[in-house]
Amino acid sequence: MAYNSKGGLPFESASKLGHLSLMNSEWINSLVKDFEAQFSSPSSSVTSNWTEFNSSSQNLIDQIWVVDGSYVPVQSDATPPKEVAFIKTAILNISEASLKNIDKYNPHPMDLQKIMKDNALFHSTVLPLRNIKSSKGTNFDTIRNIIFESIKIDEKGEYFETLKWLAYQKWLVAPTNSPSFNCPYCETNLEFTADLEKMNCTTCSKELYLTDMIGFHLDMTEDKATDAIASAYMSIMEHLMLFTIIRLYWSKQDKSLFINTLFIKDGPLSLNSQYVKLIPRIRDFLEYAKQQGILINILGQEKSGKFVDHLSTIARYVKPLEKCDRLHYHVLSHKYVETEVQDKPSTINYGQRSNWGEKVLVKVDPVTQLVINVPTGDYLDRKNAPLANELINLEVILTVIPHIISRRFLGGLYPIELANGIASLSSYPSAKILQKLLE
Repeated sequence: MAYNSKGGLPFESASKLGHLSLMNSEWINSLVKDFEAQFSSPSSSVTSNWTEFNSSSQNLIDQIWVVDGSYVPVQSDATPPKEVAFIKTAILNISEASLKNIDKYNPHPMDLQKIMKDNALFHSTVLPLRNIKSSKGTNFDTIRNIIFESIKIDEKGEYFETLKWLAYQKWLVAPTNSPSFNCPYCETNLEFTADLEKMNCTTCSKELYLTDMIGFHLDMTEDKATDAIASAYMSIMEHLMLFTIIRLYWSKQDKSLFINTLFIKDGPLSLNSQYVKLIPRIRDFLEYAKQQGILINILGQEKSGKFVDHLSTIARYVKPLEKCDRLHYHVLSHKYVETEVQDKPSTINYGQRSNWGEKVLVKVDPVTQLVINVPTGDYLDRKNAPLANELINLEVILTVIPHIISRRFLGGLYPIELANGIASLSSYPSAKILQKLLE
């Protein structure tokens, strides 16, 4: 392993002659000669389950809400280096009609600016990671306080109200307690009673925030945290921003707004690790809405990872293969995911703890394919689940997808592309500019 560049000294470059001993090794050469490339077509079980989308329904969607986020860790040049993470999330409202006038291959910047003008909400914060002092106390307490205040203050508390709405299931006639969690200080198992924002631990009497229920404190110690906490905060805020719009729609007497609205999240419909506490609440709400006859159109798009890699290897073997072919799709069962994508058995069905959406492979035309997630409401604990008719408004979602495809990126969706443009923080130059702010 090479030495890094520090203190104005150069980094240690790799040897340009290091490969010679490998090239001259008889053992290495004999092994490489024995290796053969394996070319095989996917099995029929992989290609035969695709379904032609025959719906002749009109596109009902005229409003789209799309959420995206990003974060960038920034380190100062001081010794020891101060390290913080800047986080930014955004939700953008777009009318489907406005996308019709956009050139899908070479969009004019002024056309894009017109779509985004006055149609976006932003949220941002900064979390200390290492070697930071604060008037709020230790790094541990500072991060907890910043998370609580950032969510509570922004947009006059609307995002925090959404956290309470999910935690306490406030769509019900009688709200419930929050999901249980362990005290960040003494690990006593606790619950917040309905509508509380703060409370004192019943064992150690420390003041606790509702945001502690989510589990951020498990990703930090007394004096430092990794950038995993920034990634988690970004993901939680994406969910809270998306469900803030859903909550506000739900609060209206006329629920017909949901019929013509599509909610899009950049990335899978999931949360990981300790942050899964909100997953059952989200599922419960979507199931409750479904039982009331209110079907909420939500999709998430995965742009990288195992499912995208899997689709890229099989897409050439499935229709549409000609421009005249219709859109085809494949709703992945839990068994399929285990055997064909993860390639390993599981003691529980795929996504039982972490997902609130199921995987669907979509091929729009011979060169356009994408992986989307669509909710079911309650988790379907069967190996053959889900079936296409168990996904909430899959037909509506598949109908609108061809209308919002971008031709600038493989499998790109225009709403996500636009949201990414206003929410992204690049490593350069954004990180360099933010480093000056830190210093």
